[in-house]
Amino acid sequence: MAKITDLMENAGTPGVIVGIGAVLLAPVILPVVAGVGKPLAKSLIKGGLVAYEKSKGAVAELGETWEDIVAEAKAELAENNRHTPMFEASGTTNNNVTVDR
Repeated sequence: MAKITDLMENAGTPGVIVGIGAVLLAPVILPVVAGVGKPLAKSLIKGGLVAYEKSKGAVAELGETWEDIVAEAKAELAENNRHTPMFEASGTTNNNVTVDR
């Protein structure tokens, strides 16, 4: 397990200076970042909600269109079945059929 002293030895002088600076500036920088971050996060969330609401309408319209296409296809199949006889006569005749009575 790494110890803090090992991290400081490996970081060298520049790393230690940056670390100390980050600790000292954190109370000043964090509120600024939070102040900018919160409105940005809210605007992203609002944009996502608007996109979601618009997509719901588009999906509903797509569903209606799909249902219309399926209904038209079923109607065409029913129309074709109405004009097609259930049993069609075959093109060949078999005169060698014997019927016992």
